[in-house]
Amino acid sequence: MAGLMRSAAIALLLFASSAIAQSADPTRPPANWLTPEDPSATGEGGGVRLQSVKIPQRGRAVAVISGKTVVVGERIGEATLIRVSEREAVLQGADGVTHLYLTPDVEKQMIVTPKSRKAGKAGQMRDVP
Repeated sequence: MAGLMRSAAIALLLFASSAIAQSADPTRPPANWLTPEDPSATGEGGGVRLQSVKIPQRGRAVAVISGKTVVVGERIGEATLIRVSEREAVLQGADGVTHLYLTPDVEKQMIVTPKSRKAGKAGQMRDVP
């Protein structure tokens, strides 16, 4: 009986471990980021995506563009990486300058807050709805 229980427990562990190994990794990038781009689209413009930047204290900045690590001054397709910041990489090519953003789908908006009341006399406030 003990041998049967031990065999069942081992079988259960093996099944559970294989199920866990096949589950999705939450830290893995989206699947469309992992597929290689069309080699003809590695120039400036269509299909080029900024995936990461690294700005060391010493040395030249690096950008990962469409899966390829590019140092400032190197070429990717027909364009040259000319600048890297925390949010973008700038490419210069025959068509001009292209800015690649880490978060291209995020639109930044200014938050406007109402003017605060001036410090002064205590009492009722005027012009308050």
